[in-house]
Amino acid sequence: MNWEMVTAIGQLAGVIVGIPSLIYLALQIRAQTKERHQSVVNALTVQWSELTRSFHDNADFCAIYLRGVQSFNDLDAVSKLRFSSFLNRFFKNFQAMYFSHRDGVLSASLWGEVERTMSDVIAYPGVRQWWETRKHWHTEEFGRVIETIIARGDEPKAYSTYNLNDVVLPKE
Repeated sequence: MNWEMVTAIGQLAGVIVGIPSLIYLALQIRAQTKERHQSVVNALTVQWSELTRSFHDNADFCAIYLRGVQSFNDLDAVSKLRFSSFLNRFFKNFQAMYFSHRDGVLSASLWGEVERTMSDVIAYPGVRQWWETRKHWHTEEFGRVIETIIARGDEPKAYSTYNLNDVVLPKE
């Protein structure tokens, strides 16, 4: 055997030995990516649960929220602050979910669920009034997502059976 053939056989052996290593590495990366995606979805779910706790833990805030979705402008200053603080957290949560979807972490089906929820909330005039005062607090890219939802002109129906005209704000 000449030296060139020995070198060629050595290179071929290196490739053959390296292929299982590459396959193993690819499988490890895939598993880590799947774990990372699930971790992000779990974190978003926890954030969402914490956010919606405001409703079941505080009847006074529920009244503010239900009045606020009708008209942000008609709320008193303290109620505007509480409603605005909630919606800011709400929209920041949606924004995080949007970017997770854009980056391929949140599946299309989960993003569809989020977008339907956003559409239901954004359909209300009070939420749109709030958005006009606070859209500069969000990224331009996410702002375009919200503006696209607003442009569809969905009818507010998420709370259509709640007799919103009967909601009384809590006494100061």
